[in-house]
Amino acid sequence: WKEVGIMSKVTALLVIDVQNGMFEEPEPMHDGPGLLERIESLIGKAKASDAPVIYVQHNEDEGYPLATGSTGWGIHPRIAPTAGEPTIQKHVPDAFQNTDLQEVLTRLGVGRLVMAGLQTDMCIAATAKGAHDRGYEVAVVKDGHSTWGQGGESGLQIIGRYNDKFRSFAANPSASEVDFRSA
Repeated sequence: WKEVGIMSKVTALLVIDVQNGMFEEPEPMHDGPGLLERIESLIGKAKASDAPVIYVQHNEDEGYPLATGSTGWGIHPRIAPTAGEPTIQKHVPDAFQNTDLQEVLTRLGVGRLVMAGLQTDMCIAATAKGAHDRGYEVAVVKDGHSTWGQGGESGLQIIGRYNDKFRSFAANPSASEVDFRSA
């Protein structure tokens, strides 16, 4: 945390694509149950510090795991938003592209984003880069995102490789290190 400095603007938690369909894949993601536990903890910390929690929900066409309106499309019940918490609908990996995310962040006075969710090498990477490119201070929680193995790499190896990339432009604290009160 100390590596990015303190801003006077609001810090928000961005929970990306933690949807039922991501947990129904035939091949399990790396440490799905642990990921849910850590994101649940991050949400609790954010709420205890009055930091906004903003959800992002991916929309796919019929026949896909995250088909809009399907059971798989729903945000996982363990971390689902409560009334009044913003939920951004997206159709591409970068949650800023063709959405009202930036408007919501501006309205809330957010200058710093803590990111967690799915999928490391897709929507987390694209949204983290999109936030950085738009001038936000970014923290990608190093044990707060996950993916599946592919191309001969395990999910854990991909997570590690992307955490190295994230550190080139973002803070990369563990979930236990995140403290919204000092942000």
